[in-house]
Amino acid sequence: MSDVPSDQVYIQTTPAGAYYTTCTKKDDASRRLLQQFLCSPTTPNLDIENLSQQLSLTNDATLELLQHLDKLKFLQRFDEPMQVDTGKLEDILPQLLQALSCENKALLADEQGFYISSAGFPHETAEELSALGADLASLHERHSGLLLGNLNMQSNSWALVDAAGFSQLGFWPLFVGVEVFTLIISGVPRLDRNEFLRLVWALHTRYAAVHSKVNFRAVTV
Repeated sequence: MSDVPSDQVYIQTTPAGAYYTTCTKKDDASRRLLQQFLCSPTTPNLDIENLSQQLSLTNDATLELLQHLDKLKFLQRFDEPMQVDTGKLEDILPQLLQALSCENKALLADEQGFYISSAGFPHETAEELSALGADLASLHERHSGLLLGNLNMQSNSWALVDAAGFSQLGFWPLFVGVEVFTLIISGVPRLDRNEFLRLVWALHTRYAAVHSKVNFRAVTV
């Protein structure tokens, strides 16, 4: 992001940035800054002075953090402001979920094992998959000492794979504020699509915005 600031540039995360933000509950300055963008219903104007004041950072520190995220391809810029999908989640989510699966079959479940929205799965199957997702999350938590500690595996995701190692059914936790959702996808996932960003953005504006007021007094990237 070598040509910032500009009052004609609007900024939001990329799908990769959205995934990085939600793939773990680990807290760091990069994730907190990305969460700020995702909690805004409209892509904010890239004003370094204003952004620094909001984050309690110096202009240089804010610019350094933005450049770091830009090099990772976690940020994208627009000439016009973009807005989050509005309306009821049950109306928005099915088409977004469908686009995330090569088989057009995906669902979003809550931490208790109830599905919020589903695309392509029969009702009974969606209910059972949601319960399975909650069980896997509990299993992962119980064995986190081995997975995160001994084996240093930072991923929280689980999958059923075929003989070639390709996912047949995958379970991805999405950490949004204090909420934890499970994204369940049949077949090869398509998390690099804009629909994934729109999904994460919609969830943040509804579930995490109240927790997004954070001051960054020390930046660790």
